[in-house]
Amino acid sequence: MKQVIGTPYLWGGTTVSGFDCTGFILYVMKKFNVNSLPRTSQSQAKEGTPVAKENLRSGDLVFFNTFGKGVSHAGIYIGNNQFAHASSSKGVRISKLSESYYQNRYVTARRVVNDKSFRTMISD
Repeated sequence: MKQVIGTPYLWGGTTVSGFDCTGFILYVMKKFNVNSLPRTSQSQAKEGTPVAKENLRSGDLVFFNTFGKGVSHAGIYIGNNQFAHASSSKGVRISKLSESYYQNRYVTARRVVNDKSFRTMISD
């Protein structure tokens, strides 16, 4: 994931030339053999199993309401209250869940990674 930090935002983007938030998630998750995720944040927010904020682990997907109309943004939790995501203004970056912008817009988290993929993720 570190290799793509700083990649520019591109609406509909799914490659290292540019990512949108879910394109970034799909790109990273494919590296860990998670290939069945849908394309939109609204659909991804229904996948896997729900996870309470206090039980997040690396690889969990976190979802936000950034437009006031339900889930509209997503990222990948990486531990230490941080998540990686493709920001429309700053490209792929790491942010803190405790930042007021994200804290106030947090909706849910989902676990889509099995234990084997999780162990691979945390060892990379």
